[in-house]
Amino acid sequence: MPRVVPPQPETYFCTSLKLEEDKDLYVVSFEPNATMETAHHMLLYGCELPGLTEAVWNCGDMANRDPAKRTGPVCRGRSQVIYAWAKNAPKLVLPKGVAFHLGKNTDVKYLTLQVHYADVSLFKDGKTKDDSGVFLTYTETPQPKSAGVLLMGTGGYIFPYSQAHMETACDIAEDKLIHPFAFRTHTHALGEVVSGWRVRYAGGQYQWTLIGKMNPQLPQMFYPVLDNVTLSRGDVVAARCTMSSHRARVTKVGATARDEMCNFYMMYWTEGTPLARSSCFSWGPPFSYWHRLPMGLLRLFSYPWLSQIPDENRASTIDGEELRSYLFGRMRND
Repeated sequence: MPRVVPPQPETYFCTSLKLEEDKDLYVVSFEPNATMETAHHMLLYGCELPGLTEAVWNCGDMANRDPAKRTGPVCRGRSQVIYAWAKNAPKLVLPKGVAFHLGKNTDVKYLTLQVHYADVSLFKDGKTKDDSGVFLTYTETPQPKSAGVLLMGTGGYIFPYSQAHMETACDIAEDKLIHPFAFRTHTHALGEVVSGWRVRYAGGQYQWTLIGKMNPQLPQMFYPVLDNVTLSRGDVVAARCTMSSHRARVTKVGATARDEMCNFYMMYWTEGTPLARSSCFSWGPPFSYWHRLPMGLLRLFSYPWLSQIPDENRASTIDGEELRSYLFGRMRND
């Protein structure tokens, strides 16, 4: 960030960097330059084009905006998440021979950094400015393994005084062998645990293999995948966030700290190019779950509903009618 001053809590700023057009770059490590006292979280995107051409712009959808700056998307054209950081996570070094391929012979022509400022009290003195960011180490020597990130997430609502299970899933549709090597979890205050699984259908049964599981209140770094799990065509990646609410209100998925998020990031390597699909999102509770509804409208009639979920991961669900009754009751009372 070019020494910015976010004017109010829940501001999202973006800034972009144009890559050299005649070079292929291979990024092998990420070192954050930020603290959780300043930045709630950061996301680094690879973009075909930046959302705007300004040095800094508002890019938080429905979050608060700086009226002195224009508002636009993070990217235009093709885009992918390359790196994510929160809660004082440390440096990430990729395995030997693994790199994110950017630049000349890819769709990534720009890097865009998005920073979420949940608390701006440090900037009230009129002197403090922010230069949060990420140092990238790269080489121009081609690397044998291509890195990618698959982002899993949900929409949805969390009912008052309840535990909610927010679930999403994504099938591997390409003929590639995927090697997950790191995972990251992200929620806001209500998250207790986030897990990601490989689900494989064989012999008439669903076989569940854990990719990664973590308390999202710990540093939200990329943790190593301990077992040698691989994914291939026909496998499903399934993610779940367990949320516990002691609030007297419904909490929705949204951009601010008052809202919630449910994200599972799977970093992987593969031969050749990464997966064309870089994210999978579901409607979330009370509309979609692993066992009950498809994960998205476009796959309404073809998505394989997941079953034989391990006992320790069964989800108690919130009935949609209960949530609607509660919301309409609150509106009448208000």
